[in-house]
Amino acid sequence: MGEPKLRHGYTTGACAAAAAKGAARMLREQCIVEEVELVLPRGERVAFRLQGQEFDDSAASCFVVKDAGDDPDVTNGAEIHARVRREPLNRSGARTMIFVDGGKGVGTVTKPGLGVGVGNPAINPVPMRMITEGVKEEFSVICLPQVLHVTISIPNGEELAKKTLNARLGIAGGLSILGTTGIVRPISAKAWTDTLDAALDVARACGCETVVLSTGRTSELVAQKAKALPEEAYVMMGDHVGYALRACARKGVRHVVLAGQFAKLLKIACGHEQTHVSSSELDLQMLAEWLQKSGSRSPVPGPWSRYNTARQVLEESGHDRAIMELVCLRAREAAQRLAPSLDIKVLLAGYDSTVLYFG
Repeated sequence: MGEPKLRHGYTTGACAAAAAKGAARMLREQCIVEEVELVLPRGERVAFRLQGQEFDDSAASCFVVKDAGDDPDVTNGAEIHARVRREPLNRSGARTMIFVDGGKGVGTVTKPGLGVGVGNPAINPVPMRMITEGVKEEFSVICLPQVLHVTISIPNGEELAKKTLNARLGIAGGLSILGTTGIVRPISAKAWTDTLDAALDVARACGCETVVLSTGRTSELVAQKAKALPEEAYVMMGDHVGYALRACARKGVRHVVLAGQFAKLLKIACGHEQTHVSSSELDLQMLAEWLQKSGSRSPVPGPWSRYNTARQVLEESGHDRAIMELVCLRAREAAQRLAPSLDIKVLLAGYDSTVLYFG
């Protein structure tokens, strides 16, 4: 039997646009609306169920419960609220104007580089366009000019934001309204690479010429102790080393520190652009060949076949300096091949959160 197909979901941006469209329709028609259909940026038509509907002559509100599908998204199940309020516009020849703002639980941009001006609500350009166009559609048949104020809010957004990297990216006080396609692909690499791009844009906008790319939070914390840099300079790349290095080169970063633990750095040294791969046995064989070619007497006790993990090799070698330097040198060479324009150093973080090698 094949693995079950993972279910896709919808972005906060799509949910916000659907809620805004639903609130606008209720305000126009002065009746409860149960569901709206939204056309996503790539042309898909999707129906969104509305909840919490309220309306009167001057305003209407509702919310959409975000369904992220099978993606492990912290915003899955969050209520994305929209309120649309109208004011008459008593100017001859005037057209309906739409203003979109962030309410409770929607963050404010505090750093440059995110594509949204500092001081503005963290609603990205594509969701902003979807929200505006959805509301405009509902009022396109009404000739009476008016001002429509749309407020997007997420009641528990500030609490949920604590589980994300928003604060480091410069989004304060809540979540960002994201999404370029409207669809969340389960456990997608794109979610990672989008975050990587945003983090690098912020780092560059804040003047960082050196960026630390870490494979995880533990190695990042070790790097922060070893090298004092602004917080924007620390970017978690996860397993996406190839993408991260090329993105650094593309965005004009000059100096990069690759920070990781032994097993991840060995994968980079072996040429894996994506380090979440199941080839540990082959990686260890390659390490054995490197040591043999270097002519150094192997510090690893017993046959290599007895080792299951790179960590086991490191620990049973007694954290041999030659092995650590060899892997770090090879990792730097592999990284340099991926992004020749970068000046690259490697930091090996110990499993006890110490610096084992940096150079």
